Amino acid sequence: MSLRPQVCPTVPEETVRIARASFPKGSRYMRLRDELGAVFDDSRFAGLFPRRGRPAEAPWRLALVTLFQFAEGLPDRQAAEAVRGRIDWKYALALPLADPGFDSTVLSEFRSRLIEGGLEQVLLEAVLTLAQERNLLSAGGRQRTDSTHVLAAVRALNRLECVIETMRHALESLAVVAPDWLLAHAQPDWAERYGHRAMDSRVAKNAARREERARIVGQDGYALLAAALDPAAPRWLRQVPAVEILRRVWVQQFYLSAGGVQWRTAEHGIPPSALFLSSPYDTDARLGRKRTTQWVGYKAHLTETCDERVGRTSSPTSRPRQRRWPTVKRPRRRTPLCGTRACCRRCTWSTRATWMPNSW
Repeated sequence: MSLRPQVCPTVPEETVRIARASFPKGSRYMRLRDELGAVFDDSRFAGLFPRRGRPAEAPWRLALVTLFQFAEGLPDRQAAEAVRGRIDWKYALALPLADPGFDSTVLSEFRSRLIEGGLEQVLLEAVLTLAQERNLLSAGGRQRTDSTHVLAAVRALNRLECVIETMRHALESLAVVAPDWLLAHAQPDWAERYGHRAMDSRVAKNAARREERARIVGQDGYALLAAALDPAAPRWLRQVPAVEILRRVWVQQFYLSAGGVQWRTAEHGIPPSALFLSSPYDTDARLGRKRTTQWVGYKAHLTETCDERVGRTSSPTSRPRQRRWPTVKRPRRRTPLCGTRACCRRCTWSTRATWMPNSW
């Protein structure tokens, strides 16, 4: 496709007449066209297209459609249908009512050209420049940033529940993808031991018995990993996500010594929350704490400007920017290894603990 830059046309008279009749109060896309014009121009995208070839669809229109579909959360096919059927979109794009639009694949090709040409920021820069020219965006000023908790769609688990549920998750996944292999390598008591969801109420309250239960689960997990990672086993078993999650959780929760499988404690190095897997069903969720609130999930960071306007009190001048990050708990207290209050003092972790971050 080749590009022949053209001046952005005016909205056809028939499109204006029908759009005004259909939207007496206007729409946001019609107001955008009336107040900001075409926003983009073809010269910004001249480097993305060769000089020879079939004429390409006007890049300024494709850029506007890209913004419109992002604003409404539309896939490419529905966005292309909106260009053909929505009057307010035709008004904003300066298209005649009879225009057939374009195929939906044109949008994905346009985005690919933007990325390959390194012009991803062109859309944002054009909007910012236009907003500054219209005094819609002011430079500098005060900002305030805060964060709030976002709960993950998983159940909060203590360490013992986490390892039991991770083992159960691995067995259920392997039962689907490799039932014959699992039947040949599973131990007879695994069905009874991991047949039900891990719940703290089903585990003994005594600290010694809970630690013994953890060691048994650790031995089962190492046996399953040894079978899955054995050279004689199918190589694709190592790529099963549940097997990789099992390996990562076992590195964090257990270690091998001369006495066999041991439950990892603070003195043996428990990873911080930034690396610690809290659930096998969401490997991005982390244990977080903010003042008196503790949760498993994420943090949403909000930043907004708060300049004072003439004749008004201090108020936000732009919409908050939201970013979603895994939570990172401050180095206070780790989830109790036995789940009881009696051992909480022994289950805290220290930033001075020695551990190997590359192993997690």
